[in-house]
Amino acid sequence: MKITKQARRDAKQLFNTCKVGGLLDEARVRQVVGVVVAQKPRGYAGILTHFQRLVKLDLDRRMARVESAVPASEALQQSVKASLAQRYGAGLAVSFVVNPALIGGLRVKVGSDVFDGSVRARLNELEASF
Repeated sequence: MKITKQARRDAKQLFNTCKVGGLLDEARVRQVVGVVVAQKPRGYAGILTHFQRLVKLDLDRRMARVESAVPASEALQQSVKASLAQRYGAGLAVSFVVNPALIGGLRVKVGSDVFDGSVRARLNELEASF
C-alpha cells in the first residue's frame, strides 16, 4: 500500500501528540487509534499504517538486548545499563541473554544499532581478512 505524504504527516503529528516527557504513552496511543478509527478521515488506513510503524520503531529504540557468552555479573549489568542510559536516555528496557556461540565478550543491540565486541565477531573479521 502506498502511503501519501499527507498521511505520513498526519501520522507523525499524531505520534508526537502521544509523547509525554519524550516517552510514548500507551494510553494516548490507544486513544488516538480509537479516534482515528471512529472518525475515519481520508486516507485513515495509510495514517494508521504509518502510525503503527512509528510506534514500532520507537519501541525498538527503547529496548536493548545484551548478549554474552556467560551470565553477566550484577556489577557488569549495572555498568552496561548506566552506559546505555547515558547514551540513549532514560526509559530504556535492558534484557541480558546468554549466547554461548559468542565465545566471549558482549553484543549489544538497541533498535537498529548493534555493538559487537564478541570474540566470534573478531574471529569472523580475521577470517574475512585472509
